[in-house]
Amino acid sequence: MAARTHRIVMPETARPGELVRVRCLIQHPMITGHTASGASTQPRNIIHTLTVAYAGSEVFRADYMPGIAANPYTAFAFRAEQSGDVVFTWIEDAGEQTVATRRLTVTP
Repeated sequence: MAARTHRIVMPETARPGELVRVRCLIQHPMITGHTASGASTQPRNIIHTLTVAYAGSEVFRADYMPGIAANPYTAFAFRAEQSGDVVFTWIEDAGEQTVATRRLTVTP
């Protein structure tokens, strides 16, 4: 699997019930499958899905379409309930996955 560079901005701690705002970006060498001459030399390879699981449950999902930027930026929020891992998984057309994990600690 080729390494992808990603950036995730989210707090490390939150109070129970607090809204946790997340911003994430992944840098990806997108291959559109099209060239200026119209000839396709490589099959399309774009990131098509981002899933985010918090404490074992999916809290966010994005299904990107072919018009997405090469390096998709996504922002969303979820409600803090308990301490747990926040697992980000980006999936591309070629089947490769990039996974990143951040820990959220919920304190009273």
